[in-house]
Amino acid sequence: MMRLAFASLAAALLFTTLGAAGKEDKKKAATGPAIGHMVYFKLKDGTPENKQKLVAACKKYLADHDGIVFFSAGVLADAFKRDVNDREWDVALHLVFADKAAHDKYQDHPEHLKFIEENKAGWAKVRVFDSEFGDFKTGAKK
Repeated sequence: MMRLAFASLAAALLFTTLGAAGKEDKKKAATGPAIGHMVYFKLKDGTPENKQKLVAACKKYLADHDGIVFFSAGVLADAFKRDVNDREWDVALHLVFADKAAHDKYQDHPEHLKFIEENKAGWAKVRVFDSEFGDFKTGAKK
């Protein structure tokens, strides 16, 4: 019984160490600032069904690429109607890449190209905003 407990503890420590090492490798692999890639789609037919279909396509084809540190896709939030809110879009895609190399690899990836090919007929307009940022964090201030 003691051997089993020791083996389990050793395995847990090994996986924790490997996981931490993998995270450090990813941090070291990033060259340059993180890249924010924000895409806003205006649909030709902005029905709720078409909006949800595009969000689902974003999740299917765009969420799991190497180098993505953040992914989100969603529809225009109806509750925000201040003068400063740009409301000329239907679906937003937000990606943060570890670096420009990850962004560039994503742009040419077959899944990204398939997403475009399968969905572009429904787009009236697409606006892309790419930005560089150094350090960023998540979570609330205390």
